[in-house]
Amino acid sequence: MTEAHHTKQAHAMLPIALPLIPAAPTRTAVRKPLARLAPLVAAIWLAGCSQLPVYERPAAPVASQWPTSAGSTTGAAAVPTQAAADLAWEGYFADPTLRQLIGTALAHNRDLRVAVLNIEQARAQLGLKQADLLPTVNGTVTGSRAPTTSGGIASTYSGGLLVTAYEIDFFGRLASLKEQALAQYLATQAGSQSARISLIATVANTWLALLADSELLNLTEQTLATREASLKLIRLRHEHGVTSELDVRLAESLTEAARATLAQQQRQRALDENALTLLLGQPLSPDVRAQLSAHRLAQVNLPELPAGAPSDLLANRPDIRQAEQQLVAANANIGAARAAFFPKISLTAGIGSASSELSGLFKNGAWGFTLAPQLLLPLWDHGRNQAGLDSAQAGRDMAVAQYEKAIQSAFREVADALAGRDTLARQLQALHAQAEAESNRQRLVNLRLQNGASSQLDWLDAQRSLFAAQQAVVQGKLAYLQNLVTLYKTLGGGMHTDSTATAQR
Repeated sequence: MTEAHHTKQAHAMLPIALPLIPAAPTRTAVRKPLARLAPLVAAIWLAGCSQLPVYERPAAPVASQWPTSAGSTTGAAAVPTQAAADLAWEGYFADPTLRQLIGTALAHNRDLRVAVLNIEQARAQLGLKQADLLPTVNGTVTGSRAPTTSGGIASTYSGGLLVTAYEIDFFGRLASLKEQALAQYLATQAGSQSARISLIATVANTWLALLADSELLNLTEQTLATREASLKLIRLRHEHGVTSELDVRLAESLTEAARATLAQQQRQRALDENALTLLLGQPLSPDVRAQLSAHRLAQVNLPELPAGAPSDLLANRPDIRQAEQQLVAANANIGAARAAFFPKISLTAGIGSASSELSGLFKNGAWGFTLAPQLLLPLWDHGRNQAGLDSAQAGRDMAVAQYEKAIQSAFREVADALAGRDTLARQLQALHAQAEAESNRQRLVNLRLQNGASSQLDWLDAQRSLFAAQQAVVQGKLAYLQNLVTLYKTLGGGMHTDSTATAQR
């Protein structure tokens, strides 16, 4: 229905009241039916004048099922029946140190604090829009003194209650703005929940990265010590003519490579520690630092989660709910833009007392009231209202596109995490087998070297391959665990439990 049609419809309703003018000989017989029909006519009038479009949720532009490869599971762990959205983070992360870190971040992280304060600001904006629906009553006292024609001074004092320019919302402009503010408040609340879930996942991933950094750092330190000892032995053998200079140069190269890797690991651990400090909002405690050397990635166990159906994301992903509430707000903005085409009715009223003496203002003064209704009908605004409506409709179309993109992005994130859950598990299993094979190879080469069946080059190459395989195992375990954390996040982990906590706050 176009805006011109709404305007014609609203003006066409005006003549309906004309036949109600009493024309019968007896007024009493006419007033009784009119009094009975007045509430019904008023209700029909107010319901018919609302310009707020009916909201309809757009269809999800994704497949109804996950890709086959993404939905497969490893079978290594039992998949719980509880969905990620119903599983609180305390129930998913069993490690006490990680729980402590997440709790600290939720209490002190500045970004999350800003997100919570945004909710308070949106709630205050909603209160302002709700207050616009009701008249504002002000107490007023005025006084004036002016000379009279007889040469005296005339004093006038007045005081009472005053309602100034209260807009009677016949066409739903203020109601539409209130619905827009409500949707914005709900969108802000969903955005805070999304920030909360992202913070939990980021803290968990950063802690896992720190554990991996510690393991790699210890592994590199051990490798460097082994290679330095090997270099001394090879140099001694070279001085006695047992090995060639080529063996010495290769041993030197491997030693310096281990030293460079050690510096790289030290830098990466410092960067990850700084990132975790920022997430926590405070420095790491001595207990947490002590746990870095005691913990191993192999000790961390995270349960696998059921993927559910893609349609579950509409209720479990807070970022999708945020995008939908922004769409509802844009839809309500159209109602306010449509109402601008219709008359604006405002009322100014007051009641109080007037007196020539201030002391007798509320005792001996003359009481009275004022009533000044005003109707403002836009006739020619050079296309201002039409431009506002066009802008509101374009904003709604943009919100639809953003809502659909939010669904598509969520679908891809979950599909990627599901694909990684199976492939990373198989990759980690292969890396463990490779590291075991390289360890046996290094042991056999060492035995052959002691019996003169292998060269020094074979032994150094076996050392290099074993170090690379051990590093790959740690990195593969880290990728597998972080993917499980990401899956918990992308499935809306703890969404329903976080909603309860937010409502209580």
